Amino acid sequence: MIDQIFTAATEAFLQYKNMPANLKADFLDKIAEILETNRSQIVPVAVRESNLPEGRINGELGRTTGQIKLFATMVREGSWLEATIDPGDPQRSPLPKADIRKMLIPIGPVVVFGASNFPLAFSTAGGDTISALAAGCPVVYKGHPAHPETSRLVAECIHKAVISSDLPEGVFIHVEGGIEIGQALVKHPLAKAVAFTGSHAGGKALFDLASKREEPIPVYAEMGSVNPVFTFPAKLENELVPLAQSYVSSLTMGAGQFCTNPGLIFVPSTHAKAFETAITQEIKDIAGSPMLHPGIAKAYYESVEYYQTREELKWIKVADPKHLINGSPALAEIKASDWLADDIFQKEVFGAFALMVVYDSPNELVEVAKKLHGQLTITIWGDVPELKKNAALINLLEEKCGRLLFQGVPTGVEVGYAMQHGGPYPSTTDSKSTSVGAGAIKRFARPIAFQDMHPDLLPDALKNENPMKIVRQVNGKFTADKI
Repeated sequence: MIDQIFTAATEAFLQYKNMPANLKADFLDKIAEILETNRSQIVPVAVRESNLPEGRINGELGRTTGQIKLFATMVREGSWLEATIDPGDPQRSPLPKADIRKMLIPIGPVVVFGASNFPLAFSTAGGDTISALAAGCPVVYKGHPAHPETSRLVAECIHKAVISSDLPEGVFIHVEGGIEIGQALVKHPLAKAVAFTGSHAGGKALFDLASKREEPIPVYAEMGSVNPVFTFPAKLENELVPLAQSYVSSLTMGAGQFCTNPGLIFVPSTHAKAFETAITQEIKDIAGSPMLHPGIAKAYYESVEYYQTREELKWIKVADPKHLINGSPALAEIKASDWLADDIFQKEVFGAFALMVVYDSPNELVEVAKKLHGQLTITIWGDVPELKKNAALINLLEEKCGRLLFQGVPTGVEVGYAMQHGGPYPSTTDSKSTSVGAGAIKRFARPIAFQDMHPDLLPDALKNENPMKIVRQVNGKFTADKI
């Protein structure tokens, strides 16, 4: 079965990769259109399978179709191809200069694994699938067992778009199964890349598997993060209650089941008591809400129970496992010196749990930054003088994350042209890539240069009449221009 799947995907690739950009974009738009048409069927099933509220699922479907339209726009516009023309000069002395033209081309069939916490936006027709299709790569999609019916419904929508766009069925293939099926997909010699969103254990296992292949392939795994928040005295002095409110709201949103959930916050000892009081006021009446499935809830409470055995922690809010499926929020306090002494305090707890780390001086924060693992996001709450005074700390934190925030909270990831959703290991397996936003398309493309190719044979993007802005060499200098 796996051989047949990849044979179909590879044959589809040979046709799909050379499809005109406008037709490829039309195909993507068709997926979005069909998803919207089937909203009334998809939403209730996703609500039932994920325990997420209807409003959240409706919003997530809107995000899903929105990011599809974003990639369709990019494909039509074409600048993502990075078409670069370096014209030849046959009169150059002492040797003639060749005409060299470079662009990005799709890499081939991509294996995509669905995520548990986003049954739509990070799953069947989610960002990984759509960015791969936009790049010109067929997708072999492995459905997540937490929401199989939702995945089948969305896959049917994509198949309808494939048929109506007169594309080969191998452009998108939906697969179900357990761990063995997933491993077989990654190991197949015709697979050219893997995209994954989930746990560190799962992502690292796929990465190791792909690295051991005879032909190693890239694995773009987003594996979670504790998304630390660093706070400074002056900012807290002026905005303590609003900051506490926004932090608790972010921490408990969706029962804490976001990869950008802020599970770590550093607070100066001078304001620790006041911030703790404000946090307690905000979190005390927040009831637990259903988690995605019992397995995630069980893992959450097991992690919290382990932390309850650690004498270094002072509990601000204790989780209530009265109803196991509900993710009751929990918050504990620890001294920075104790946090620095044990890496276990950096481990992600998937749910509404956080550690408030109390520090005595900015020098302690520098030590924290040096020890901090790679993160998807880091947030800094400080006024301008504080930020300037702590420029060295900010410089260190830049090395530890993919997105550095100076306002607000990390939950809520804008799907746009400048978004970076990926960071240093262990948050992802490739810090140079993003799984959200326009840049996601480049994971599934590679550069190729054509030297002295006849103009009639050149891809449209590399022809002189290409209206896109490209880079050309004039008198030994690179300048942006239109050909």
